[in-house]
Amino acid sequence: MLPQIKQDTRVRMNKSLESLRHELAKIRTGRAHPSLLEHVHVDYYGNEVPIGQAASVAVEDARTLSVTPWDKSMVKVIEKAILTSDLGLNPNTAGQVIRIPLPPLTEERRKDLGKIVHQEGENAKIAIRNIRRDANHHIKELLKDKEISEDDDRKAEADIQSVTDLAVSKVDEIVAEKEKELLEI
Repeated sequence: MLPQIKQDTRVRMNKSLESLRHELAKIRTGRAHPSLLEHVHVDYYGNEVPIGQAASVAVEDARTLSVTPWDKSMVKVIEKAILTSDLGLNPNTAGQVIRIPLPPLTEERRKDLGKIVHQEGENAKIAIRNIRRDANHHIKELLKDKEISEDDDRKAEADIQSVTDLAVSKVDEIVAEKEKELLEI
């Protein structure tokens, strides 16, 4: 039972780290990246779908994304979805291709994004601590039901804590890497 709890804890913490990476990918740095548009949804024949399901998103150069809709009639809809998104981007349409130039970030905007990155890191740490709490709770239940000894309890909690420490240090690394990326000009 203890190995299952430890494995489940590792898996859940890794999912939290992946979720953090996914959230941080949405935060715009100075460079163009297709993941910037992942959370933008368009009305595709009555269904709200991510932009990647209605068009091809590619990096044209370091500061420009290009969006090529699968259907010609979707150009205006996709352009409007990008304009109304919270990204602050102004798409330019040339025929069937929508080009999205990414303006350079101001120092103030970089600091704001840094705060958002820190907040996402804190949210990930909270999620990891909650996972640790759940695992420790399961271990305590096993001890209470006399399925494990007190020595096993202490060892298991120490193992869970070491996995937690490792996950928290990875969160710090990911946040530091994103901050470094934000500060590049």
